[in-house]
Amino acid sequence: MTFTRRSLLGASALLASVALAGTAALADGKKVVVGYQTDALPSSVAIANGDFAKTTGYDIDFRRFNSGAEIFAAIASGDVQVGYVGSSPFAAAASRGLEVKAFYLATTSGTDEALIVRNGSGIEKPSDLRGKRLAAAPVSTDHYQLLSVLKQEGIAEKDAQVFALPQADIVAGWNRGDIDAAFVWDPALTEIKKTGKVLLTSKQVADRGAPTFSAWVATNAFAKDNPKFLAQFANVVSKYTASYINDKAAWGPDSDNAKALAKLLGGTPQDQASALTNISFVPLNQQAADAWLGGGDRSGVAQVLKATSEFLKDQKKITSVLPSYGAFVTTEAVDAAQQTN
Repeated sequence: MTFTRRSLLGASALLASVALAGTAALADGKKVVVGYQTDALPSSVAIANGDFAKTTGYDIDFRRFNSGAEIFAAIASGDVQVGYVGSSPFAAAASRGLEVKAFYLATTSGTDEALIVRNGSGIEKPSDLRGKRLAAAPVSTDHYQLLSVLKQEGIAEKDAQVFALPQADIVAGWNRGDIDAAFVWDPALTEIKKTGKVLLTSKQVADRGAPTFSAWVATNAFAKDNPKFLAQFANVVSKYTASYINDKAAWGPDSDNAKALAKLLGGTPQDQASALTNISFVPLNQQAADAWLGGGDRSGVAQVLKATSEFLKDQKKITSVLPSYGAFVTTEAVDAAQQTN
């Protein structure tokens, strides 16, 4: 084996009960539905080659989604129990009361997401975004960071045309010339960069005061009933991530890993190998630190969720902010995973 790498609609009481019932039924039969996205993660190779299922012993139905918001809608409906999501849709879902926990921090703000400006658009600096046609996926970390940049520059949303569009529609609009700048991730990032340039990366926007992350989350009910599965799942993610960190040659454009990512996620092996170099990972032995998943309300993840929720409320994207977000973070899976290494 070769391995050696985003509008949630409010969940009603009926949806919550359906989710709980569905989770129990799946757990009894060692079945689980996992939502993933098109981000180039080393662990996606384990989806392609069946390593997640082999390691956990579960029948895993991996379903691809266009955004974390779509995954949370599926979680609310009871269709998905585990998912890979970004911090902005996570904050929105948590603020609306969806009972989920982040059990593994997949990535932090890097250069894998960026604000791309069209060649000839006249945008040379962030202040030039005023009056321009801008786009990002709805309630995504990219949408959050785009709005954050506008706020940082003193540009009201009414002073720019901000379109909340799925990534495929962003690319289509870009190709028609309808969009001046877009905050995107791959594969859209690679596509629109062909006729544009990077104005700001996600890491740079984080450094300006709007950090983001992506994480694997599970419903509270599933996490309670399946702790061993989450620990084993975390171990698989960690194994592939460590392989990438420690052996870059095994993830190059001609590698089997890059070819597996391209087959699963789209694009070319070269695109996937390049995308991996832009991502910031947190090793397993650092996951439980207070800077990330540890410390409850003090954890870095909980603090980002709260700050993001406050911003989304200020932008009228959500209606309320919780007193704290520590209940949406757990170190149980990563602690257990470390004990087996």
